[in-house]
Amino acid sequence: MKEDNKLVLRHSILLTITALIWGIAFVAQSKGGAAAGPFTFNAIRNIIGGAVLVPFIIIRGKKADNIDKKNSNDTKLLIRAGVLCGIILSSASMVQQYGLNMGTSAGKAGFLTACYIMIVPLLGLFAGKKCGINIVFAVALTLAGLYLLCMADSLRFELNDLLILLSAFLFALHIIVIDHYSPLVDGVKMSCIQFFVCGLICTPFMLILERGFEAEKAAEWVGNLMSWDAWIPILYAGALSCGIGYTLQIVGQAGMDPTIASLIMSLESVFSVLAAWVIQGQKLSTRQLGGCILIFTAIILAQIPLKIGIMTERTRKV
Repeated sequence: MKEDNKLVLRHSILLTITALIWGIAFVAQSKGGAAAGPFTFNAIRNIIGGAVLVPFIIIRGKKADNIDKKNSNDTKLLIRAGVLCGIILSSASMVQQYGLNMGTSAGKAGFLTACYIMIVPLLGLFAGKKCGINIVFAVALTLAGLYLLCMADSLRFELNDLLILLSAFLFALHIIVIDHYSPLVDGVKMSCIQFFVCGLICTPFMLILERGFEAEKAAEWVGNLMSWDAWIPILYAGALSCGIGYTLQIVGQAGMDPTIASLIMSLESVFSVLAAWVIQGQKLSTRQLGGCILIFTAIILAQIPLKIGIMTERTRKV
């Protein structure tokens, strides 16, 4: 039991670090996407993310800490997992970016995207996963906190907002797929494959929609891409947000309840606001601070094994 508690604690810390890296990356994404273009930014950052992991995988070699060596060495299973995660991740990223480009505000997009914390347990029900009453309260509390943290105006839905909600569904699906495959394959290798697949899928959109076929448009694209305003955010997002962040997500999710994992990762919204406060000098309102407190409270609540939940489970078994 103590070993299980240590494992949960270690994986919770990994997911918290993931949320921190992703939260800071929102600043990089806003600057890099504006300088290089959203599809260019996504394509290059993911390819960099995959490239960063290649030497690590080579150096680690046979010392990889695999849960099941037989399954982890199953190349077909590994490739299938990596390709599927890459397809879902690229779809989620591009749909989210398209919704942002159509006019959804960053705060509203952050709240709607974070709704994956509500979608994950619903998808989990179809996979036979059940959650305790404390998890239900934690999800509701987190949604309330995210609303206070991210939303500055009324919650009205337009087409672009529905696209952001679609991306939230895809991100939730990504979490569920990782939950399925992470105990079966090498998480770092799966993450590496995922990034290269995601980068390759984004590349045609980059070349057609942003680079274009006209000489003037192509020259402007190259000029924007060669600036430090583009490359500093790209390098951060590629090496840290992708290479380290998503890999920590895969490793941290192994053995964790996907709903609890999604709640911990929702801290990225808190860290993004704090990063904007520290890096960009944006002010934190009382409303936003209240939202942060609610989210932290929800995450603590989600990890407390309530007696009600235990009694209910025992009753089901009887």
